[in-house]
Amino acid sequence: MTRRTGLIDSTVQELRARITSGEWPVGSRIPPEPQLVELLGVGRNTVREAVQSLVHAGLLERRQGSGTYVLSSSELAATMGRQIAEARQRDVVEVRRALEIEAARLAARRRTALDASTLLDRRDERAAAYVSGDLDAMVATDLALHTTIVRAAANPVLASLYENLIDAIGENIRFNFVTDYHGQTAHDALVEAIVAGDAAKAVAETTTYLSALLGES
Repeated sequence: MTRRTGLIDSTVQELRARITSGEWPVGSRIPPEPQLVELLGVGRNTVREAVQSLVHAGLLERRQGSGTYVLSSSELAATMGRQIAEARQRDVVEVRRALEIEAARLAARRRTALDASTLLDRRDERAAAYVSGDLDAMVATDLALHTTIVRAAANPVLASLYENLIDAIGENIRFNFVTDYHGQTAHDALVEAIVAGDAAKAVAETTTYLSALLGES
């Protein structure tokens, strides 16, 4: 039994590695069971149990009559996705505030010249999307700007947390564009503060716009 359990565990690890590496990207169908048996060199029952383990973990999804598909490349993202599926937008903004204020502070202190240049590009892309009136582009460019700030903070744990919440944050940004006024220059002062290395101003700008979304301004 111990040997079989170890074999299942190693098969789960092999399947997980193919997902997290991007070999089997999110949305793709993984090979059918007979091919997995040949590919991994283990029995059908081992493959079946390993796949089921990743279904329970939220990485894979079985679709009747179609096959098994990659649902997520991160177990944390899958778990968080389930937790926040019914979250109120207010709850998401409060979490964003906790993460984005510190990200702005660190980004202002740690941004590189490349980070600064990228942030200015993201600012301009966001402004162009706003002028176009294309909601999808507005959401995508706004999210890209915030993600760039988080990456400029140079804290891999913070970046991982943020990116594992990216779907919820994207939906929150869309909700805010639809229900609130987000001007073309809404984040310009934040970008300028980070580029200038002014951590206090970066924190103040982030606090102001997120608190306003919570009705606390």
